[in-house]
Amino acid sequence: MFGDMMGKLKETQQKVEETKKRMDTVLIDEQSSDGLLKVTVTASRKIKNIAIAKELLEDQEQLEDYLVLVTNNALSKAEGIYDTEVAAVAKNGMPNIPGMDMFK
Repeated sequence: MFGDMMGKLKETQQKVEETKKRMDTVLIDEQSSDGLLKVTVTASRKIKNIAIAKELLEDQEQLEDYLVLVTNNALSKAEGIYDTEVAAVAKNGMPNIPGMDMFK
């Protein structure tokens, strides 16, 4: 029984690592409400692209505000996707041990 649980845990750990790597390929696009700034990040929270409209380059303060707002929104979405995906894989792979329901 203990060997089966250890095998299941090892398999789950491998699936979690594979899921984490896959999160590098999941892209999240976010943009300002007027579409002048677009940010693309991966679900593992790495910035992949920033596109800035020319007219936004003329207003440094607005550009800075947009960069902070849009990037934070994209990273927040990425974090939610990452956490949900990794938790789902971990929960599905955990052995059923009474009293150890860690992922409710």
